[in-house]
Amino acid sequence: QVQLVESGGDLVPAGGSLRLSCVASEIYFSLYDTRWYRQAPGKQRVLVASIDRNGTVAYADSVKDRFVISRDDAKNSMYLQMSSLKPEDTGVYFCNLYRTMSFWGQGTQVTVSS
Repeated sequence: QVQLVESGGDLVPAGGSLRLSCVASEIYFSLYDTRWYRQAPGKQRVLVASIDRNGTVAYADSVKDRFVISRDDAKNSMYLQMSSLKPEDTGVYFCNLYRTMSFWGQGTQVTVSS
């Protein structure tokens, strides 16, 4: 059974940094494109950053120049380095693997205090 497990969420002050991790199991990780999503309280889940299986990256405008997405296929892992955090970055962050099917982690909470 495919499992994705996120970690690294925390409560941090505005301007702080966090590094989120997502480890996948029971899946050929290198074949999948990967994404990070954020879901703020009472709002829809939104795409934050993506890195495809070729290494091509893309970011939401709101996080450009502050967040860096990466992956390590040898470790079945993906990461999101977040810096200069703002209160509006608060939410549950989910990792997602997709190709013909889509797989999700359970989420990790990031709270940025003002």
